[in-house]
Amino acid sequence: MTETPGSRPSVVIVGGGFGGINAAKALDEVADVTLVDPSDTFLHNLASWRALVAPEWLDRIFLPYDRLLAHGRFVRDRVVEADGEGVTLASGERLAADYVVLATGSSYPFPAKTDETDVAVARQRFLAAHDALRGSGHALVIGAGAAGLELAGEIKTAYPEKAVTLVDLADDILPGPYDQELRAELRRQLDELGVRLVLGSPLRALPDAPAATAAPVTVATEAGEELTADIWFRAFGVTPATGFVTGSLAAARDDQGYLRVDDELRVAGHDTVYAIGDIADADRNMAATARLQAELVAANLTARITGAGEVSAYQKLPPLVAIPLGPDGGAGQLPGIDGVAGPEVIAQVKGRAMLMETYDDLFNVEPVG
Repeated sequence: MTETPGSRPSVVIVGGGFGGINAAKALDEVADVTLVDPSDTFLHNLASWRALVAPEWLDRIFLPYDRLLAHGRFVRDRVVEADGEGVTLASGERLAADYVVLATGSSYPFPAKTDETDVAVARQRFLAAHDALRGSGHALVIGAGAAGLELAGEIKTAYPEKAVTLVDLADDILPGPYDQELRAELRRQLDELGVRLVLGSPLRALPDAPAATAAPVTVATEAGEELTADIWFRAFGVTPATGFVTGSLAAARDDQGYLRVDDELRVAGHDTVYAIGDIADADRNMAATARLQAELVAANLTARITGAGEVSAYQKLPPLVAIPLGPDGGAGQLPGIDGVAGPEVIAQVKGRAMLMETYDDLFNVEPVG
């Protein structure tokens, strides 16, 4: 579809996570962009674990949406319904659009993510969790995927004297399509840090105490081992945020809540509605995939709007991951690197700055030294 010369089609982008902000920024010059999110501030949650142990990072990881767009607008509201022609907000306002990009992401336990829409409240919750962790002697992390590994590494690096136990029902760490050599390297570093792994048996129940708060914790594995701690963190449980889709869009939702998309990331059965990031079934849930999908959708929409350029199909990424274990540790599986990327590479790529420079630039924020 090529628009009339001089006109600017409307694009409503639902969700201000990694996918939504990158799509909005890339389309700002060619379309009338409206970005909708219930919070007024983007949380750079790649650095949430770092902010938990080093709260000075709280001054960096919250970036105001009103600094993102030069031409478009930001609407602070929650989308309660989305269909093929626009969205309806909790306030009752209806936003019609030529194109809709759904980028609402996923929910995940605090403090990796937060459902607080007020930045002041969110900051106070982070500070309370930091104080609780700082005062504890033993931390229990449940879930040995990438998030749990990173959290355990952050705690043990910041507080070497604390006991940290990492629990998972799987027989090994880091589920997913990764080389066993990577798991072995991560386990070696975790052992060197003093993180205890308890694997291969599910817990009989989760702790009664709320996560990320100071409270005596006692759990038992089905194998009969009892574990105690002073604080625990939940590092599992991704839920795609697609409860607001209605009508024929809802028909594209699969049993797990993901939206089925075609190779251009259009929602199944819809030519002008796209889904990117954690809500789409196109790839694994990662900030990197959300950003790449946003760039592809923006490029394809720009081609449609201007009539210049070719429309491209999304290519699923090969297995890749970068897992910092503190600022100077960690390992990963990265394109262009044979075998395991070691701590020096991971520290340079992610661990020290947590990719903040990229997002400071996106939001036109003066970087913090």
